[in-house]
Amino acid sequence: MRIVHSEAATSFGGQEGRIFKEMNAMRARGHHLEAICQPTALLAERLSDAGFTVHTLEMDGPVNYLKGVAAIRRILREGRFDVLNTHSRRDTVIAAAAGRLAGTPLIVRTRHLSNKVGSLWSYTRLPHRVTTVSDHVREHLIERGVPADRVATVYSPIVLPPPVEHSTLREELGLAPDDLVVGCVAVMRATKGHKDLIDAIAPLMATRPKLHLVFVGGGSPVFEQTQAYVAERGLADRIHLMGTRRDVPNLLAGCDLFALATQQEASGTVYVEAQASGLPVIGTDVGGVSEMFRDGETGILVPPKDPAALTAALERLIDDAALRQRMGEAGRKMVWEEGVFSPARLAETTEAVYTRWLAERRR
Repeated sequence: MRIVHSEAATSFGGQEGRIFKEMNAMRARGHHLEAICQPTALLAERLSDAGFTVHTLEMDGPVNYLKGVAAIRRILREGRFDVLNTHSRRDTVIAAAAGRLAGTPLIVRTRHLSNKVGSLWSYTRLPHRVTTVSDHVREHLIERGVPADRVATVYSPIVLPPPVEHSTLREELGLAPDDLVVGCVAVMRATKGHKDLIDAIAPLMATRPKLHLVFVGGGSPVFEQTQAYVAERGLADRIHLMGTRRDVPNLLAGCDLFALATQQEASGTVYVEAQASGLPVIGTDVGGVSEMFRDGETGILVPPKDPAALTAALERLIDDAALRQRMGEAGRKMVWEEGVFSPARLAETTEAVYTRWLAERRR
């Protein structure tokens, strides 16, 4: 298949990372991939470095909208693409309109976010079909009016490094081998529930002197607010804030279990990364989190903003080494042996979805 992706964002975050991984995975299956980005987009730079053809054009403002539609229409016609896959609202409005004019066989929009949909028509009128990063997001779109048979879930791929044999976390923090470490990796935002996790684990720390909590991730002002809250509770020697780190697998490998009390999440791929490190996980039942691990098998799912339930889940895993071992091994097997969230699985699913939808469109 000949496939072209469009993305208007100039920064590089989770959404752009998903596009980059997807394009690489689909190319590995023998498909031809190109992209349409803005000139200053970091994604354009990454894709060019990876050997992809990237078409650049400005997408901001009404003048660039008209120019963009004409330019992308030309790109689509000359490239004879089978599929145009858009991602953000801005590039969807421009590229999907161009795709309609160019007669591109299949126009797909991918919905990456779990928050409220603003412009429903950019899912129902412009693209032919929609993909989402989780069933939770898919169900939200269906509730808003997108026909169920036109929406498919394609989980984001997680490119995992080889397992870490020796973590430096405990040496760095001066922790003993028999200290019990709960890890939490997330950007410091209010919706990530760092304070909820502190409130849930603090009562357990009072009777378990070897219990520690490690936060990995930065972000002002929540990082500074969390630091102050930890000091206020007198737990600075038990709750450690590592800030932004590039060696997350190394740090996870030094933990005994993973917990993230997020209040909003489209998918929650960090739970998969934790399971890849052999850790049992505790997560909140929001967004697509419940799709990232198996409740009761590889981790424990609790209601959001329920301190008692979160404390109970933490206590259960903290006090039961055999359960931690069993859940950790089950999670490791799910990620590494079953390959549920592998780039290869993403490409396989994407190819199947595109093929089915192209056949439907050609009837």
